[in-house]
Amino acid sequence: VQLVESGGGSVQAGGSLKLSCATSGYISPTCKMGWYRQAPGKERELVSRIMSDGTTTYVDLVKGRFTISQGNDRNTVSLQMNNLKTEDTAVYYCNVECGWGNYWGRGTQVTVSS
Repeated sequence: VQLVESGGGSVQAGGSLKLSCATSGYISPTCKMGWYRQAPGKERELVSRIMSDGTTTYVDLVKGRFTISQGNDRNTVSLQMNNLKTEDTAVYYCNVECGWGNYWGRGTQVTVSS
């Protein structure tokens, strides 16, 4: 499984960005797809996750502002980020977690300025 992120960038607080992750390789319906982020000096943290049946989870800090979605055949996973805050600044990583392996993209930088 290979993952390639796109859509990061710089935006002012209150703005929006959409991150996309293109997947290649077989992704079983049992795999979890999601987005993590890592801010400078902090550990990588889960932002949002989506299951094959569409069930989603979000960390409390982004609830109501971020929306995760997946494409047909799970060939993409996207993260729409609205009302961005300076504390959302981080490198965002696409992730696919399967029973047999955990896969990561290289990450895309999101910078939110005040």
